[in-house]
Amino acid sequence: MIRLIPLLALPLALAGLLEAQEDVARTVRELLRKLRSDQIEERDAAQTKLKEIGEPALPDLIKAAQDEDVDYSSRVRALLKGIARDADPLLNPAAPAMAKPAPEEYKVRLTTSQGAFTIKVTRSWAPLGADRFYNLVRHGFYNDCRFFRVIAGFVSQFGLHGDPKIAAVWKNATIQDDPVKDSNKAGRITFATRGANSRTTQVFINLKDNTRLDTQGFAPFGEVVEGMEVVRRLYADYGEGPPTGHGPQQGRIQSEGNPYLAEFPKLDVIRTSELLD
Repeated sequence: MIRLIPLLALPLALAGLLEAQEDVARTVRELLRKLRSDQIEERDAAQTKLKEIGEPALPDLIKAAQDEDVDYSSRVRALLKGIARDADPLLNPAAPAMAKPAPEEYKVRLTTSQGAFTIKVTRSWAPLGADRFYNLVRHGFYNDCRFFRVIAGFVSQFGLHGDPKIAAVWKNATIQDDPVKDSNKAGRITFATRGANSRTTQVFINLKDNTRLDTQGFAPFGEVVEGMEVVRRLYADYGEGPPTGHGPQQGRIQSEGNPYLAEFPKLDVIRTSELLD
């Protein structure tokens, strides 16, 4: 008799699921009706609700996008684009997929135009930085990124995305500072900053012991454990950006992306980034 209980409950569970789906469908249809309204506030409210519903609303939205009412269908298509954009973690820093806590230790292999090297991340050194790097790597953010700032005997820096649309949404997606628990020794990897609580996506690898950075709030979160010779081979002759060097301007990288970086053909590039088991 005990084994029959799940079987007896199954039709009730399915009925509940179908009822919930029908409730969503009714809500979506009502919101789509309001999306036709002449009242801007009512349309905006409906659009916000439909965006919150997200994926379950897609079948009705796709159908509505074919409507003969041009104004209405254009609103629906814009809504579809917004939902698709929010579903892509690289275009939505606030997406839940970008907030997954990292393992206490993990390794990342970066395969570059000079070869591959491996970074071991220790979360306890800088938990917020380790989590951010983990999720960026997990979703392929660093693929095709250039080492745009390589200063011989100092640092190799990367982390500005080559697609301006992606770079724009991450420009101000900051995380809070981590206390500095380890030192910026040669091979350690650290987030770059513009000041307090300003870390986003840019990181640098120390090419020598830069312990003076410790007192400036730069918190290492990992270190290169294999292939440091590859890091040391990264092209460095461009140096800093203008006016002190001949390297690219960070603002133009963010606004123009890889077409601008094509003006610096010797910059090394990350072909792939991957989490290792």
